[in-house]
Amino acid sequence: MASELSSSHASVTGVRVGELIDRQPVGRFHYLLLALAGAVMFLDGFDTQAISFAAPSIAHEWGLPVASLGPIFSAAIVGLMVGYLCLAPLAHRSGQRRAVVFCTAMFGILTLLCAFTESPLQLIALRFLTGAGLGAAIPSLVGLVSEFAPARRRSSFVMFIYCWYAFGFVAAGVVSGFVIPLWGWRAMFIVGGTVPLVLLMFLLRYFPESPRYLLLRGAGDRANATLRRLDPALPCNAIVLADASEDSRPAGTSKGKTSAVLDLVRGRWFLNTLLLWLAFGANLAAFYAIQSWLPTIVGSLGQSSRVVIACTVLTTVGGIAAAMFIGPAMDRISPFRTLGTVYLVGAGFVALLGWVLGGGSTVTLLVAAFLTGTCVTGGQMSVIALATVLYPTDMRSTGVGWALGIGRLGGIAAPLIVGAALSAGVAPREVFFAMAMILVVAGFCVLALERRVRAVPQP
Repeated sequence: MASELSSSHASVTGVRVGELIDRQPVGRFHYLLLALAGAVMFLDGFDTQAISFAAPSIAHEWGLPVASLGPIFSAAIVGLMVGYLCLAPLAHRSGQRRAVVFCTAMFGILTLLCAFTESPLQLIALRFLTGAGLGAAIPSLVGLVSEFAPARRRSSFVMFIYCWYAFGFVAAGVVSGFVIPLWGWRAMFIVGGTVPLVLLMFLLRYFPESPRYLLLRGAGDRANATLRRLDPALPCNAIVLADASEDSRPAGTSKGKTSAVLDLVRGRWFLNTLLLWLAFGANLAAFYAIQSWLPTIVGSLGQSSRVVIACTVLTTVGGIAAAMFIGPAMDRISPFRTLGTVYLVGAGFVALLGWVLGGGSTVTLLVAAFLTGTCVTGGQMSVIALATVLYPTDMRSTGVGWALGIGRLGGIAAPLIVGAALSAGVAPREVFFAMAMILVVAGFCVLALERRVRAVPQP
């Protein structure tokens, strides 16, 4: 009997979470995770952009002047910031899986309620709350996907799911072209609200929780069960251990929202975080300035509506196409060097677009718009992947959320500054040259981050 007990104890093995995840090949578990996370990101993008296509019909039905639509558009953007900055850090207490499920239900229900609004004030309030749910879902999604990704594929995984956010933007335009003429603008919100609620059933059944979070809560058995979905060969009685850098933390503890945010700006993380926020802000400033003003500028040059739409769409398509190459390059070469190069090359493409606006053929204009999108839109996807590489697991969702939230300040300010410059008589070419310089700043911030990370390796 004693020998049996001794052999039973000997068969119990310990396994580190990070080591197990990193040695796994990409398999069925990863594909299911990417499919579910990509679906949430797609619907997130769809619901974010739906208001842009519904707005003309809303203004017509309610007899609103076009200028009054501004607060309706801005409500979701402000809500996104609240989600990024205030709600995302709460995932450290509730768990990232629960945060994704809750936020998906939240933005699905609130989007559905938008279909039944009867006044601008109601719609503004609902769009604000919807934006908060949309914004809070993204950091937890990115955090979970990056946690389950082998380190050698982490950037590619994050880039993949963020591509679906861009696809959601495109799909909103396509769907609106069919739905609104047939059933009106309210049908857009019914579609955008119903589908997330259907997806919710699959999330509840198949979406995994972070094994590191489960270990911190003292739920080793659940962590084991989750990891056995990733590696069926893992013994049922295997002892799942936290990564070496987390061993000192007492079981059952987790960071509060305030502590999680303060960690981003403490000690050596302060300058790293500041450089990352500058890169996010510069990239989002260029992105939103181009998305907001390119259609108006191209239209003012006498181009047809088809060319205006094509230019705008190509900036998104270019980013999606580039993501297929940027993600693997970040994994194989260096995430920092790759993205820094993308920004510096992108500065040249933005300057080229500005030069073409001053007098070029339609074909050249479309090519320049596509090339600009490869680095500006592609860079926006890439810098989120960079944040997952920069921060350790326990800081990741908060780091991504706050970088997106702080970066959104650049996205809000840039279109206003461009509008003021154009109103003051500044030529579009000069405006685009200024945006090119903003990307140069982003490039140098990322390259400076690489030097700091190499000097002091991240845990």
